Amino acid sequence: MEITGAVLEEIGRARPFAGSRPITVETIELDAPGPGEVLVAIECAGLCHSDLSVVDGNRVRPVPMLLGHEAAGTVAELGPGVAGLSLGDRVVTTFLPRCGACEACAGDGTRPCVPGSAANGAGTLLSGARRLHRAGGDVHHHLGVSAFATHAVIDARSLVRVDQDVPPEVAAVMGCAVLTGGGAVVNVGRPVPGDTVVVVGLGGVGMAAVLTALAHEDVTVVAVDPVADKLRTALELGAHRALSADDAVAAGVKARVVVEAAGNVHALRTALELTGPGGTTITVGLPSPDARIELSPTALVAEGRSLVGSYLGSAVPGRDIPRFVELWRAGRLPVERLVSSRLPLADINAGMDRLAEGTTLRQIITMSGV
Repeated sequence: MEITGAVLEEIGRARPFAGSRPITVETIELDAPGPGEVLVAIECAGLCHSDLSVVDGNRVRPVPMLLGHEAAGTVAELGPGVAGLSLGDRVVTTFLPRCGACEACAGDGTRPCVPGSAANGAGTLLSGARRLHRAGGDVHHHLGVSAFATHAVIDARSLVRVDQDVPPEVAAVMGCAVLTGGGAVVNVGRPVPGDTVVVVGLGGVGMAAVLTALAHEDVTVVAVDPVADKLRTALELGAHRALSADDAVAAGVKARVVVEAAGNVHALRTALELTGPGGTTITVGLPSPDARIELSPTALVAEGRSLVGSYLGSAVPGRDIPRFVELWRAGRLPVERLVSSRLPLADINAGMDRLAEGTTLRQIITMSGV
C-alpha cells in the first residue's frame, strides 16, 4: 500500500532544519504485515530527542530512514500468528521490542533486549525485515516503529493495547516520555514517603518524571532546568520547588532519588552533585557517544551513592503502561499536560528546530488530513 511518511535523507545537515530540510514528506510503499506483525493506522506521534539525535548526528543510523517512535494508532490488519490484538484496537508503540527469549529479557526491564537492540541499530523490524520501500530501494525503520507516517507495520512485541477511553495523545506519550521518565522513577528510584526526588532536565521525559514522582504519597519534588518557562510549568504541574542548576546547588538541595533527563554532561554533573548520601543518580538522557564525565569514585563509595543508567525507564512496557494508564484514569498522572503544541506532518523540520532549541515539552504530529 501507499502511505505518506517523513523520511530522513541525510544526517547532520545544518540548522535551521526548516531551511536545510533533512526530512522529506513523501509517498512510500509499505508491505503488508508479515508473521507476528501488525499494520497500524497512526493517529498521532510525539517529537522526541531520540528522533532529533538521529537528525543531528548524535545517534548514527542508516539512511534513508522513516523516523518516529512515540505514537498511538489503531490496528488495521493483523499478520499471521498475532494474538491478543483485534482490528480497531488502540495501541501504544514502544521503541525497544522484547523478543522474550534472550537473557536480557529475563532481567525484568533492567537490560535492553539483545535482538531488539540489534534490530534497532540495523534499521529493521525485530524479524530483520524492512517493510518500507521507495524507488525500488529499502527505507529503514526507526526503532522498530517509523511512526511519522499515516501507517506503519510494527512487530506486535513493540505494541501495547490500551482501552478506547485513553485519548490518542495520552496513549502516545505513554510509550516513550512516560515509560522513560516515569519508569526511571518507579522502577529504579522507587521513592518512599518522606523522600525528595530531583529531576534535572524538563523536556517531555523529565516532566513525565516530575508528574510520576508527584503521583507518590508524601514525596517532595524539585525540578531543575535553565529555562525559566519550563520551571514555571513545573510549578504549575505541582513541583514543590523549581530551580536553575546553580540555584539548586547553592540552596544545598540533596535528594535520595535524582533523575537526569537532559542528555548532556553538564546535567549529569548537576544530578550527581544534587544526590545525597545513600542516594541514587539515574541517568536516562542520551548525549553524544563521545561525551565523557569525570567523577570521584571515593565520593560514591564513602557516601554510599549509586549512578545507574536506565534505558526506557527500565520498563517492561506490557506491565508498566497499564499501571501508568490507571494512574492517569485516577487523575494522578495528567500526562495530557505534557503536550505543548500540535503540528501537521508537513511541518516536521520546523518542529525539529523547536525541539533542538529546548523550549518545548511534547510536540504532537497529528495524522488527520495527511
